[in-house]
Amino acid sequence: MSFSGMWKLVESDKFDDYMKAIGVGLALRTIGNKTKPSQEIIIDGDNYTIKTISTFKNTEIKFTLGTEFDEKTIDGRNVKTTPTKDGNKIVLHQKGDPDSIITRELVDDNTMKMVLTCKGVVCTRVYKKE
Repeated sequence: MSFSGMWKLVESDKFDDYMKAIGVGLALRTIGNKTKPSQEIIIDGDNYTIKTISTFKNTEIKFTLGTEFDEKTIDGRNVKTTPTKDGNKIVLHQKGDPDSIITRELVDDNTMKMVLTCKGVVCTRVYKKE
């Protein structure tokens, strides 16, 4: 199983609650709830590139496992992010206002589950390989 490739959002639960927890306003939450992004994940050893592609906004982050980096999130927050890998999971620990954890987990060859956690709110988004 590999994270590499294109992934399309097919299911989302409690995303609006998560966006509220991280401080996203109503207008941006409305757009975010209607958007069905794809993610392209490129892996070169311990170096990762994750591109989020949607009709609203595209973003790209590049990181090396175990090395903290400065990230500007899609909602505009500036955070210090530390990426780790644990088996079939990639975990991004975002330190900022507020802190957040984003976990991508390979469920099988064609399914990736993304769990976003902030202030006790847990959002689950399911992606299928394209």
